[in-house]
Amino acid sequence: MPIYKAPVEDTLFILNDVLGIERYNNIPGFSDVTPDMLDAIVGEAAKLAEEVLFPLNLSGDQEGCVRHPDGSVTTPKGFKEAYELYRESGWLGLAAPEEFGGQGLPYTLHTAIGEYMSSANMSLTMYPGLTQGAIAAIIEHGTDEQRATYLPKMIAGEWTGTMNLTEPHCGTDLGLLRSKAVPQPDGSYKISGQKIFISAGEHDMADNIIHLVLARIEGAPEGTKGISLFIVPKFIVEADGTPGTRNGATCGAIEHKMGIHGNSTCVMNYDDATGYLIGTANRGLNAMFIMMNEARLGVGLQGLSVSEIAYQNAVAYARERLQGRSLSGIKAPDKKADPLIVHPDIRRVLMTIRAFNESSRAFTLWTALKSDVAHRSEDEAERQTADDLLGLVTPILKGVLTDRGFDHAVMAQQVFGGHGYIEEHGMSQYVRDARIAMIYEGANGIQALDLVGRKLGLNGGRAVMALFKEIGDFCDENRGDEQMTAYTNALKKSLNDLQSASMWFMSNAMAKPDNAGAGSTDYMHLSGLVVLGYMWAKMAKTAQGLLASGAGDREDFLKNKLLTATFYMDRILPETALRRSRIEAGSDTLMALDAAAF
Repeated sequence: MPIYKAPVEDTLFILNDVLGIERYNNIPGFSDVTPDMLDAIVGEAAKLAEEVLFPLNLSGDQEGCVRHPDGSVTTPKGFKEAYELYRESGWLGLAAPEEFGGQGLPYTLHTAIGEYMSSANMSLTMYPGLTQGAIAAIIEHGTDEQRATYLPKMIAGEWTGTMNLTEPHCGTDLGLLRSKAVPQPDGSYKISGQKIFISAGEHDMADNIIHLVLARIEGAPEGTKGISLFIVPKFIVEADGTPGTRNGATCGAIEHKMGIHGNSTCVMNYDDATGYLIGTANRGLNAMFIMMNEARLGVGLQGLSVSEIAYQNAVAYARERLQGRSLSGIKAPDKKADPLIVHPDIRRVLMTIRAFNESSRAFTLWTALKSDVAHRSEDEAERQTADDLLGLVTPILKGVLTDRGFDHAVMAQQVFGGHGYIEEHGMSQYVRDARIAMIYEGANGIQALDLVGRKLGLNGGRAVMALFKEIGDFCDENRGDEQMTAYTNALKKSLNDLQSASMWFMSNAMAKPDNAGAGSTDYMHLSGLVVLGYMWAKMAKTAQGLLASGAGDREDFLKNKLLTATFYMDRILPETALRRSRIEAGSDTLMALDAAAF
């Protein structure tokens, strides 16, 4: 049977020691975040993940959701009770504004505990996860009346939320959207159309579901410029704030999926459903992108989460499974064979995943902290810099962490050999669940194109230059530290690869756009390698400082950090040269073959 233990010590090391979260106590929401408070909150989240959510993961995968003839959906056994405990404990409102019933704590803390929940049960955690995005959109673009009507119930978890973009004929290209909105005399709209792949579109865990739906108002321009966003509740909300009449929004089917079986991914039919415009007419994508950016960070976190639990199970199996003898001599003379973990190739797999997980955890928390600064700081320049970096790294985080997360779920499965392919050990579920994260909330190829085609040159390259400066300054500041030489030299070399690839695009992609398309995925991963290398360099610097000042019972933990950092610099970071080489090869050979020849 699978196992899971939340990586609490690692999370606290990053928050307290690497990021120095207490230094931000001048920002709203951070003043009460002390190490003791962090320890208590993270510890309670770990307990919920390990003891309540995780035991339902395997059974939820096996049971799945059931749609009934009336269109209602039943979630797997135990999901409703687990969600109720999650809701009552206030986890959904942890970082939400206090004026609507939230606790107003940092989004960074919400992200930290979100990893545990997603590792423990990705399908179940998606129900409140989608609600977070809807909450963010209503906060940013809703009217005062809409905020008052929906936010308190959603933040309390009594109501959940969804986002409805995709239609059978259009996914990424939303300009092809057909769902229509007809204005009504009372200011509402009648929404008609079909949406597919709607996560948590119908279920039995909340009193109401607040759908945010993209549709085109009759007479609006074609293409993306004519799309508006609407609030379409499952039940029309009465004047007293309670759910009333059933709306014309129903689940037509549950998608038959490769993974995330415990989440009700629905075909949603809108038949003259009552909807309410949110934001400005014909500017719906602007409002929806608030949800999508929130969701993309959450999906990137899913890549890390699945990689972490797959790693933990692979390590446990590698320690116990006896196979062959060590190449350097017998390690278990009292047994007929040595454990898998002594073999170099198994170590390659485990160290690769470990190095990714620990740096990705730092990357997600570093990014979440940028989000907090961008949205909460009272310093305008500080907000601008943080927002620039947040916009730049969001596609990197989503694309790289989910690509690698799936790769690592497969690698962890390989450790089990044939036992990983059968269902007994649960490893196939992690592979199946991880696969969707590369696709939804913008397929990773789109993330790469967004990075190269929009984010790289935005505002004259202000964001990417800020990132280059931050990493370059770190290398320069530690140039005289002999203990840091191995880390800073490797990081600087990889940064040079990234800067050279960026310059190559500037020189070769404007006149020939296919060069940008051909190199975009490699550029996204090249950027990810460098940022993760930067995270490792920061963690190594912190670990060395703590060891020098007396680490106490953390000595082994910190020394292992340095060993893993060195592994990353020696065996993973050199991949930047390969990525740069592919980018600079251009698009000629990629585009040369006639389409009919495929």
